[in-house]
Amino acid sequence: MKQSATRVILLLCLILHFLATSAQQEDPNWEKQWCIADQQTPDDVLQQALSWACGPGGANCTMIEPNKSCYFPNNVKDHASYAFNSYWQKFKKQGGSCYFNAAAMVTDLDPIK
Repeated sequence: MKQSATRVILLLCLILHFLATSAQQEDPNWEKQWCIADQQTPDDVLQQALSWACGPGGANCTMIEPNKSCYFPNNVKDHASYAFNSYWQKFKKQGGSCYFNAAAMVTDLDPIK
């Protein structure tokens, strides 16, 4: 009896997980999130996280290099936001996080607008 109850519970959990995942992926706003620098984080902490994201982290940071379209505004917070979001969008489906030692946060508000 216990074994069949356990199987029923497991089956229900799997069905609920499937339904939640399907509904989430059908929601057009599901992927409309960005990983940005926390405005309260000091620049030196952001710079360390930015260096990691653009280096070992594997973010695509070419657009925030000098003479590229996202170089301006040329400040640590904006460059970090670009790098954090690049990393997160690239790796979030593989378990990548928007944390960066508490220097970043997820937002539903488009940072470009």
